[in-house]
Amino acid sequence: MKDLLTALALVLVIEGALYALFPVRMRELLLTMMELPDTLIRRSGLLAAVLGVFLVWLIRG
Repeated sequence: MKDLLTALALVLVIEGALYALFPVRMRELLLTMMELPDTLIRRSGLLAAVLGVFLVWLIRG
């Protein structure tokens, strides 16, 4: 559980840093994402999740 909370905290650090360092670019990215079809966003999220699980498996295995 401690590892999961640490991972979530790191996600917040990385995402927060992106918004702090590149606010205009992040806003543009969000506006661009609003124009994408839901299926593309869903597939991209699923691909990212699968890739993340695979990387955790490689690192921890």
